[in-house]
Amino acid sequence: MQAFPHRIARVFVCFTVCALVLVSFQSAFAKTQLTFNPRSLRFGEIAVGSTATLTTAVTNNGSTAITISTMNVSPSAYTVSQLSLPLTLNPGQSATFNVSFSPAANGIVNGNLSFNGGSSNLNLFGGGTSAQSLLANPPSLAFGNVPSGGSTTTNVVITNSSTGTITVYQQSITSEFATSGLSLPLTLTAGQSYTFGITFAPTSVTSVIGAFKGMDGNGRAIVGVPLSGTGTTAGQLTVAPPSINFGNVNVGSTGSQTGTLTASGASVTVSAITSNNGEFGFTGLQLPATIAAGQSVGYSATFTPESSGSASAILTFVSNASDSNTTQSLSGTGLAQHQVSLAWDPSTSTVVGYNVYRGVKSGGPYNKLNSTVDPNTSYVDTTVGPSQTYYYVTTSVNSTGQESGYSNQAKAVIP
Repeated sequence: MQAFPHRIARVFVCFTVCALVLVSFQSAFAKTQLTFNPRSLRFGEIAVGSTATLTTAVTNNGSTAITISTMNVSPSAYTVSQLSLPLTLNPGQSATFNVSFSPAANGIVNGNLSFNGGSSNLNLFGGGTSAQSLLANPPSLAFGNVPSGGSTTTNVVITNSSTGTITVYQQSITSEFATSGLSLPLTLTAGQSYTFGITFAPTSVTSVIGAFKGMDGNGRAIVGVPLSGTGTTAGQLTVAPPSINFGNVNVGSTGSQTGTLTASGASVTVSAITSNNGEFGFTGLQLPATIAAGQSVGYSATFTPESSGSASAILTFVSNASDSNTTQSLSGTGLAQHQVSLAWDPSTSTVVGYNVYRGVKSGGPYNKLNSTVDPNTSYVDTTVGPSQTYYYVTTSVNSTGQESGYSNQAKAVIP
């Protein structure tokens, strides 16, 4: 009977140790919940006195919420912005913030950013270079979100701040980025500047951190621009209605109907609208036009027939959407503008002009068409309608305003 409590005590001790091991495992798991994208930031060489900024994101990849309560970043050349603590991230949730690098002296200045006393770390790499070289403005480029398959370009100005001549012989740039307008070798005299473009053209949905470097004849970087950007899912562009029928429009007149463009998934920029038939066009939308996700903009499609008969066209909306060409079908019928041309022999008497009358029954009654006496011996009636029959007569008027009787009647049948 004395051994039974002894065995119970040993079991109790084992249970306590096992519980401690479980708690230790959970603590280690919590430490690895937060991850950075990208896993490190590389600023390259930055001129002393300048500041370069890159964007990063921290994500909770665990299954429980975690609160970031403390942050430590060192050395002082690195600073963090657009991040307010304490910050609670639910599972799968991310927060984006900026890290800036401002070297105070020449040389390598590597650093570290940590959350919650070191449970999560982001390595920082950079170096200061003498201002007596080429300076880039802006010193870094953050392109933000760009739809995969699209592109955006920003100009960079490099300036020779030294007292001598500097030549850039080579360049290197991270994939997904490209330069334009940079012709090498490039020689800059003291104080001279040069402008070129850097383009971010993501090919996938991911964040990209990189750099542009200009190098001297020995392959040493003498100017650098840290680059960052995120490829996103391209937006969708829809047009409503998908087709428009203008019906009958008189030749020379313009028919107009409204349409709507809607962006979904992500913002969409419409850069051009084209028509494959010059009789059809659009108005009411200034290009380029950026439509925010979930928003719509209106425009007017137009039809100006140049001849009678049926006509059709395709209106194409060129954009950075996943389907870069969104189309709308247009159709309509041009109607010839009917008119009746009249001409008569001049009066044998002395007259100052003539009046023109029209009726819809033979023999009248007639209504006068001209508001003032017309000195001509011809007249064009453009107010006729289709499928109508009209009857015309004229009178002459002398200098005292006396009007003659009706002339003989002329008949016009409008198809």
